[in-house]
Amino acid sequence: MTALLLKLTLAPALVAAATHVARRVGHRTAGLVSGLPVVAGPIALIYAVEQGEAFARVSAAAAVLGITSSVAFCTVYALVALHAQPPAALVASSAAFACMTLAFDEVDPPLAVNAAVTLTAIAAGSWLVARLVDGSRASGPRSDLLAWRLAITIVLVLAVTAAAGSLSAHLAGLLIPLPVITAVMAGFTHARAGAPATVEMLGGLVLALASIVTFFVTLAATLGSADAATAFALASLASLACWGVLTLAVRA
Repeated sequence: MTALLLKLTLAPALVAAATHVARRVGHRTAGLVSGLPVVAGPIALIYAVEQGEAFARVSAAAAVLGITSSVAFCTVYALVALHAQPPAALVASSAAFACMTLAFDEVDPPLAVNAAVTLTAIAAGSWLVARLVDGSRASGPRSDLLAWRLAITIVLVLAVTAAAGSLSAHLAGLLIPLPVITAVMAGFTHARAGAPATVEMLGGLVLALASIVTFFVTLAATLGSADAATAFALASLASLACWGVLTLAVRA
């Protein structure tokens, strides 16, 4: 019951919060909010509850590398969105995520290597996406179809966690960063507010992925030496601290 409650509440709550932020302060800040591990974190917690702490530790280390696939999703979507409609952008970016995930399933580097590769990808992706917009503030949509966003988010989270039981811990971890909120936010922002607003949102999101890296590095390093509650608490605090620093840097 606890796992089901997490699936049905936390991820949709983040989509609602990010949508509200987009209405009030702009799409880039909405992207920063969407980059918090409020979807990936609960999925990892559900893994620990349903599959055990050893499974969760291995999947957390793999999730660090899997975030590189999320960077690829965001970068490809931003590039395609400037020249095509949302369906084409979603297909191209999802294909990029799938190809990288399949490639990463064949390797299992140490945690430090995973972190170094992913942080490099985030820096490169953030640099590229930032240069795709002219810096002008995009206008907000007349209708953001929030109910549809929430419904799609719930369906995607349920599908990911249901599939985990039949996968290896490594592959399940690679799928933790599956762009659930990213696809929902990008697709609806693109359709309702246009490509510039979408690229602006993705720029904030790619940068904020560093906070998810911090979460999973901390979680993978502490699970086993500490109980699950302590490990998740430490990972959450580290992630929030990283996100706060990134937000202050963007505002500056």
